[in-house]
Amino acid sequence: MAVAFLARQALPVTFENLPMLKSFSFQTVKSLLVEAGATARLGEIARHHGMRSVLLVSDAGVQRLGLLDTAITSLQAAGVTISVFTDVEADPTSAMVEAAAAAACAVGADGVIGIGGGSPMDVAKLAALLARGEQTLEMIYGVGLASGQRLPLILIPTTAGTGSEVTPVAIVTTASGEKKGVVSPLLLPDCALLDARLTLGLPKSVTAATGIDAMVHALEAYTSRRLKNPISDCLALDALRLLSTHIVQACEQGQDVAAREAMLLGACLAGMAFANAPVAAVHALAYPVGALFHVPHGLSNSLLLPGVMAFNLPEAQALYAELAGVVVPDAEGDTAALAAALLQKMTRLPVQLGLPTRLADVGIQATDLPKLAEDAMKQTRLLINNPRAMTYDAALAIYQGAL
Repeated sequence: MAVAFLARQALPVTFENLPMLKSFSFQTVKSLLVEAGATARLGEIARHHGMRSVLLVSDAGVQRLGLLDTAITSLQAAGVTISVFTDVEADPTSAMVEAAAAAACAVGADGVIGIGGGSPMDVAKLAALLARGEQTLEMIYGVGLASGQRLPLILIPTTAGTGSEVTPVAIVTTASGEKKGVVSPLLLPDCALLDARLTLGLPKSVTAATGIDAMVHALEAYTSRRLKNPISDCLALDALRLLSTHIVQACEQGQDVAAREAMLLGACLAGMAFANAPVAAVHALAYPVGALFHVPHGLSNSLLLPGVMAFNLPEAQALYAELAGVVVPDAEGDTAALAAALLQKMTRLPVQLGLPTRLADVGIQATDLPKLAEDAMKQTRLLINNPRAMTYDAALAIYQGAL
């Protein structure tokens, strides 16, 4: 069940100088626990949410790193029966989602726990919903089409990036290679658990890409055209403050718990922000790169961010200038100068962190770009949020500039 907030238009009675508020809604996770080492208490948390037999959804990499061990030990100590599903891969397919839901049904699971990056958490969300058997996956692609109930759900991220643990969104790659989203408050978990110890020692490249992914979430939420709202704005600003301040330290000193926790919280706040003020063209252009070339989502966003920001500059300059005050606090000058400083910072950051910066670096060729642009234009759910109207020609030009 989502927590909802509705703001009415303010009546200009005594606060004449305050701007009029537009009505908006805000939804977020019911319960959030931020505590290094909290996975050791997962058993009691699961039982509190009525779980006695769970499907634990993750991926082989997370399992291989031993990141499931503490969770499994805690659940077993609490008397919770566990079935582990680790067949999730990056850019999860509809077949993976359906297999996870079938696994939950086969063991009679009364709860689902997702541990990992965005892909395992997205699969866990959908498995918890589809295991009830009330709808098929094909029926719920889109916004607000899911209905009924789901199994109790706990999500635990192992990367500071997607914010999937607090978003009502799950992304699936269809059999045709197209990325589709399921958007519903039913996908918000009963509890999100942020345990920074699960992110210690992540490779620098993963930390960098997922960290920039989280920054993109905050940037796009703050400039979202349709549903921008003051709560998301506050969350996006705090997210960017945490992320921009700690991303280099987290990459260079992977065992720094404080830096890791700041990144994890920043990614979570950014997730809350874009869950209510949705992302836009960066994601729309990044999705085909991930779907067709299996480039990790965070890196796909990083590759397209500078080009999309430059494209949006005519419409988003004032907002970019505001964000510069957080991301580039020493920047000076007028609105144009501050906006340019933000663009420059976000262009240079991937270089500083050692990430690939060109599409050619990940195996994409000029002949691939028209197909990428064609698929990007199918992401209407995202493009309607962009501060500047995106066209096929503009998308193609951005891909060409990033090649």
